[in-house]
Amino acid sequence: MPFDHQIEPPQSFMAMYVKPGQSRPNAPQEVVLARYEQCEDMANILAGQAQTIAFKENLSEKEVLERCHLGLQTRESSFTEKESDWVICRLAELMGWELPEFNLLP
Repeated sequence: MPFDHQIEPPQSFMAMYVKPGQSRPNAPQEVVLARYEQCEDMANILAGQAQTIAFKENLSEKEVLERCHLGLQTRESSFTEKESDWVICRLAELMGWELPEFNLLP
């Protein structure tokens, strides 16, 4: 049964799965798409929380992003370090905030 999916992850996400000099991901399409959906969902969930945290605790955008990033890097989190970075960059993008300094994405 062919895998037909209409979601196409952005290049910034695909960069985690494509080694330099190669054009194909180093993981099955199903895995890449599932991870992308999980990361995108988390960025959207965090968007509402980030706005609340910034307002209630009077934190800067950078401080909010750092807190969210730390939360994604806990032992209980299912996100890799690169995925955590991507989620926070996507969160900043959704919020219209400046990208964090740890931005390792192309």
